[in-house]
Amino acid sequence: MTENKRQTGQYAAINGLNLYYETLGEKQEGEPPLAVLPGAYMTIEAMGELVPQLAESRQVIAVELQGHGHTADIERPIRYETLADDIAALLSHLGIERTDLFGYSLGGGVALQTAIRHPDRVRKAVLVSASCKHDGLYPDVIAAMNAVSVETFAGTPIHDAYLKTSPRPEAWPTVVAKVKGLVTADYDWSEQVAALTTPILIVVGDGDSVRLTHVVEFFGLLGGGKADGDLSGLPASQLAILPATTHVGWAPPFHGITTRTHLLTPMITEFLDAPMPGDS
Repeated sequence: MTENKRQTGQYAAINGLNLYYETLGEKQEGEPPLAVLPGAYMTIEAMGELVPQLAESRQVIAVELQGHGHTADIERPIRYETLADDIAALLSHLGIERTDLFGYSLGGGVALQTAIRHPDRVRKAVLVSASCKHDGLYPDVIAAMNAVSVETFAGTPIHDAYLKTSPRPEAWPTVVAKVKGLVTADYDWSEQVAALTTPILIVVGDGDSVRLTHVVEFFGLLGGGKADGDLSGLPASQLAILPATTHVGWAPPFHGITTRTHLLTPMITEFLDAPMPGDS
C-alpha cells in the first residue's frame, strides 16, 4: 500500500470485539470518510491497490471484520446483521456521525445491512459483487460455498494471511465453519432494499458470482431500470457491469473485480463526489 497514505492499524473495543481498522488518506473538508469492508476471509491488504487508490481523494477507514485478519473471533455467530452493528458501533467509537460505505462480496452484504439497519449513519454505499438475496448467486457458486472446508484453504494465500495476522490462529477451523454458515444461509432482503433512500452504486463483473438477472432486479428495487432517463430523470442509485471481469480472478487471463482499479476507482469516486439528491 502507499505508505504516505497509511496510518498504523488500531483496535476499537466494541460489541465484545477488538475490531481492527486502518485509517488511510486525509480528511476532506465537508466530505464523510469512506469505510471499506473486505470480502470473506480477506484482510485489508488482500484488497490490493484499490484501498490506497481510494484514499488518494478521501479519508478511508478500512476494517477487518469479526474473525478476519487482525480481528480475533469471539463467542458469537458471524451474521450480516451483527457485523453491520459492529460498523455502526465503530463509527460511534470514532465520533463519526455519517459515512460512505464500500463493501466487496461478504463486505457488500455487511454494507447493505448497515444501510438497512442504520440508515442515518450511511450517506452513500458502493456494493461490489454482492446480492440482496441468497439465490441472487449462481447455483454452482452456492454449491461451491456449501462444499468449503478447512482443507479447501490448505496452502492458500488466504490461510497464510490468517496465520500471519490473526491473534488466535488456532481458531481457523471455527472461523471457516462460521463464515460458511453465513454465506450458505438463505436470506432475502428485497423488501428492506425497496424501502431504502440511501443512494447505492451496484458493481458486478460480467463473469461474477452474482447472476446478472438478479443485479437488474436489485437495481429495480432501488428505483432503476424503470423508465427512459432522458424523459424521467435518473434514479439516485446506479448500476455498473464491468467487462471481462470475474469475482476473484483465480488465474490469468481472468480479471478479479477488485483488481480492475482503472475502472473501479474513477466510477466510485465520481459516484461518491456527486451531490446528494435534492442538493443544489
